Amino acid sequence: MGLITAVTWAFTALVGIYPLYLWLAGGGPRRQAAKVTRFPVTLLFSHPVLAVAALGCWIGHLVTGDRVLAWVAFAVLAVAALLGFVMFTRWLGAGRHARDAERRFPFLAVGLHGVAGVVTFVLVLLTASVMRGT
Repeated sequence: MGLITAVTWAFTALVGIYPLYLWLAGGGPRRQAAKVTRFPVTLLFSHPVLAVAALGCWIGHLVTGDRVLAWVAFAVLAVAALLGFVMFTRWLGAGRHARDAERRFPFLAVGLHGVAGVVTFVLVLLTASVMRGT
């Protein structure tokens, strides 16, 4: 189950790269310097950095079998998921306040990333919960 979780996690990351790419291609942080935005740079970069750090902990757990690493991965992933939910709600409510690339985020990519993220979150929780050992 741990390996399936890692594959789901990798899929989630790959789908999430697309909206990040669109944002960066649309000017990213340069375009936000003088504008009010619903997507601060800190929020946009914290979400993937935390998710990748959690994935690193998960891979460490898979390699060593250390249960503590599984729970650290879950805790860091929970923070990343919370930030992702904040971005999702801001994206839904953006409407007339959305700027440039924020308007071009495709619903399919955002929805697929969110659903895969929830599945990954649940798999990490379930896997860490049923583990035995160190």
